[in-house]
Amino acid sequence: MSQTTRNNGFEPSRSPRKPESVEVSTPRLYVGNLSFDATESDLFDLFNGVGAVQNAEVVTYKHNQRSKGFAFVQMLTVDEAKRAVQELHDKEFLGRKLVVSGAKSSEHHSAT
Repeated sequence: MSQTTRNNGFEPSRSPRKPESVEVSTPRLYVGNLSFDATESDLFDLFNGVGAVQNAEVVTYKHNQRSKGFAFVQMLTVDEAKRAVQELHDKEFLGRKLVVSGAKSSEHHSAT
């Protein structure tokens, strides 16, 4: 193995929290570093304090329905989504600091 091999793509000692790492161009938001105890209802309540929430979805493992530690929240408007990023990114929620940013393209997202 060469010494230029990276640690499986991970950069040690770097914080994953970058405000608005994905620009908010749609009302759909990514919510990371989420407590494994957080429910969709918890997210709905939290984000409703900022604007109108259309949908909140905690991403879970299919085999046991446990949270993967992130979620997607759909706000009513792009402006409300931007406000949610400003107000909730890096905010402590259920013992963890949230990472809130625009969601990446939803091409691979299974919509119902």
